[in-house]
Amino acid sequence: MSGTRKRLRSAEWFGGHEKGAFIHRSWMKNQGFAPHLFDGRPVIGICNTWSELTPCNGQLRDLAEQVKRGVYEAGGFPVEFPVMSLGESNMRPTAMMFRNLAAIEVEEGIRANPVDGVVLLVGCDKTTPALLMGAASCDLPAILVSAGPMLSGSFMGRMLGSGTDVWRLSEEMRAGAISEEEFTAAESAMSRSPGTCNTMGTASTMASLSETMGMTLPGNAAIPSVDARRRVLAFMSGRRIVEMVNDDLKMSQILTRKAFENAIRANAAIGGSTNAVIHLQALAGRVGVEFSLDDWDRLGRDVPTIVDLMPSGRFLMEDFFNAGGMPAVLRRLLDAGLVHGDALTVNGRTIAENNGNARIENSEVIRPLDKGLTDNGGIMVLRGNLAPDGAILKPSAATPALLTHRGRAVVFEDIDDYHARIDDPDLDVDETSILVLKNCGPRGYPGMPEVGNMGLPRKVLQRGVTDMVRISDARMSGTAYGTVVLHVAPEAAVGGPLALVRNGDMIELDAPNNRLNLDITDEELAARRAEWVAPEPPASGYERLFIDQILQADQGCDFNFLAGCRGAPVARDYV
Repeated sequence: MSGTRKRLRSAEWFGGHEKGAFIHRSWMKNQGFAPHLFDGRPVIGICNTWSELTPCNGQLRDLAEQVKRGVYEAGGFPVEFPVMSLGESNMRPTAMMFRNLAAIEVEEGIRANPVDGVVLLVGCDKTTPALLMGAASCDLPAILVSAGPMLSGSFMGRMLGSGTDVWRLSEEMRAGAISEEEFTAAESAMSRSPGTCNTMGTASTMASLSETMGMTLPGNAAIPSVDARRRVLAFMSGRRIVEMVNDDLKMSQILTRKAFENAIRANAAIGGSTNAVIHLQALAGRVGVEFSLDDWDRLGRDVPTIVDLMPSGRFLMEDFFNAGGMPAVLRRLLDAGLVHGDALTVNGRTIAENNGNARIENSEVIRPLDKGLTDNGGIMVLRGNLAPDGAILKPSAATPALLTHRGRAVVFEDIDDYHARIDDPDLDVDETSILVLKNCGPRGYPGMPEVGNMGLPRKVLQRGVTDMVRISDARMSGTAYGTVVLHVAPEAAVGGPLALVRNGDMIELDAPNNRLNLDITDEELAARRAEWVAPEPPASGYERLFIDQILQADQGCDFNFLAGCRGAPVARDYV
């Protein structure tokens, strides 16, 4: 290799003839790495979140091999290392409890080791923000490769979407419309291959927004997990990261204010998950981009939802890919002047250069802007005496008639109270009531689980009702739907007004005017607050660290000591 190559970060470990370099090279060679790999070429870390406990990420071992081939072909030295895998389908109390822990592992793993750039292998929804957040705090060249969505499901002659149809089938079984045997039989039909949810859930949303923000090669979001083209993309990402290191193209050059604004509008267009709000707020905090909750409403409110996918629409991710995927969506938005075409991406080209001529293969799946599923596809941000720091609602998943509603509160103090009483035939509830769930926010659960889309009471379901207004400090799965107010801040567990709601209180939701109010006097609210008693925190352990350090939903639920970019300075050697 040429002796004129610039000295890279990894050379602080492997370069020269000192004792320390001897030790670092020698121990690496015990794995069979050839001597010429330590000649100053870029060392590429492959952060792999593969785990058999995370079914969404089941194919990442194979994709890692494709990345390695690309790195080698481009003249780099790939080194794979494991990262805590966050699978929402299995982890308890919720994968969100561990997003920041995984981000710490990524950040410290990158900083502590001899890598010049990183490939982030992600899948299940919390792995994407966790790896982006951790890598952004180091600000080395980085490129993201998603696991890809699983194949489409089919059951009893109808399309079956992962997640979305779990909620639907569960409600049908509770209402007596299908049997337990039919419900169980749907399990295998829903999950036909490894991969993330085949609906526009949080995993698909975060893959789509990562592509929109320029952190992936074009087309990454929608290629099915088992499609050969997913492997090709991984290979090409391995090639590209070596070029990025040689060009010193860092994350901070890509994750700019323009990138975040593009993501808001793209999220509206795809009918993306409400979870994107929390994850992008946290990511913006890592890169130092000014980004507020109100930006979501201001920039995305008037963007129509044009991607006809579950849970907002009819189709699945495989259909989305065949229709043109995110390049086609970005073409629609570029043509309408809704995104910044000059925003830079990891391949060194701009959003406009990558997507300006993208083909739209199916205008039923990816609709024209004047034929959207809804004219207001963005996230609605609500404020009022019930949510002083904000709450959010996804209009594309809601019942339009319920976006303006006044109803009587039916209160559940926590998730256990909800499960104990929701199907009680004596529960004083009807379809005009508003279900209120407390103590499921970042500190209250803890971890802020996806329980905000509370199943409706059986007595209401049996009357054919399919939606009610629901309010909580929890999150909602990106695969879920309904007129659900989420992320109420401050949460109940820190004494937010949600903690003070009582059965029978009247609540007014006026989403078009961004209002969420509890109809009691300020004096009554103050009197209730004086009676409120804070819950006792756990004595020790990670749960205590989480509760002590977690920020509220409107700030992205990062730990308060993790905001900002700390870079990747090389620490002193120990020899």
